[in-house]
Amino acid sequence: MIVGIEGKIEKKEPTVVHINVNGLIYEVFVSINCSSALIDTKAKLLTTHIIKEESSSLYGFLDINEKKLFDTVIKINGVGPKVALAICSTFTPSSFAKVVETKDIGMLKRVPGIGPKGASRILVELSGFVITDENSTQGASSYATEAVMALESLGFKKDQINKALSGCSGTDTASLVKEALKKLQ
Repeated sequence: MIVGIEGKIEKKEPTVVHINVNGLIYEVFVSINCSSALIDTKAKLLTTHIIKEESSSLYGFLDINEKKLFDTVIKINGVGPKVALAICSTFTPSSFAKVVETKDIGMLKRVPGIGPKGASRILVELSGFVITDENSTQGASSYATEAVMALESLGFKKDQINKALSGCSGTDTASLVKEALKKLQ
């Protein structure tokens, strides 16, 4: 799995960047926000590597929160990489969190590829989606995020998980998951 890429920008388009890494050129799909922020000839991107039967694609991000947004949205049924990238191009992670918090279907329908049904499904699936500021308690938020993903993989619903984790006082992922599992039983 490719989780990051660093190299010289060979070609830059609004949603695609070609990065030369020691003679090997990778095609990396990026949001318009990320593309416009790439002003240097060198780039260092966080990536999400998606492998399908017919293709293998890299999606690049300068901001960890944009990557988290992409990785979260792509898990929703009916949302593919193109729509997830369109969401990242339309909203910043913090503005998207506000759209989800206010359940603004009208704003979400502005994203190319999202209609009324898709917008309402995304808002329901992502209730409780929060973007934390990088300067604030990053460690605690990453532990909570990891705990949510661990509990989701065990089959629990997001609303159950959020209720269970709200009162937990664990200081790392494992202790948060243990406390939440006790509450969920």
